[in-house]
Amino acid sequence: MKKNKEDKHESVQEELKEQKQEEIKTEEKINNNSILEDKVKKLEEALLRNQAELMNYKRRKEEEVSRMLKYSEEDIVREFLPILDNFERAIKMDDDNLDDDVSKFLEGFKMVYTQIKNMLDKFEVKEIEAFGKVFDPTYHQAVMKESNPDKESGIVLEVFQKGYIYKDRVIRPAMVKVNE
Repeated sequence: MKKNKEDKHESVQEELKEQKQEEIKTEEKINNNSILEDKVKKLEEALLRNQAELMNYKRRKEEEVSRMLKYSEEDIVREFLPILDNFERAIKMDDDNLDDDVSKFLEGFKMVYTQIKNMLDKFEVKEIEAFGKVFDPTYHQAVMKESNPDKESGIVLEVFQKGYIYKDRVIRPAMVKVNE
């Protein structure tokens, strides 16, 4: 009987050991599952961050390309401005005698000038209004000051060189004389 009791006792102890081992295995599985769930959450968050970064990159790239295309002709337009200035100077020559050769050249200059102005209008190049306007450093570059008591302070008295806006960007500010 003693042996029976000992056997029962040993079998109960073995069952308890097995139960403890199963509990330990279950806890390990639970711990492994929670570790795996944490890793999955971290990976999902990293994936979402990467997707957001990619979308932001694409948006920035599209904006940059759009900006580049919008202002792609700016260099050409900027190179045309001195040519336009020279045509304006030539057209301002005195022309009293309309029958001489100079008048014929001036007429040709006026036609070319008009064509260049039309082309610049087509490319959304606009002249900056300056004479008699309030000085604005965004659009005007003051190269001289003068005191004229008949005019308000900060008014543009004279334009030395016309300024131009290409689309919505100042490509050359107007060089002006400003009243103090």
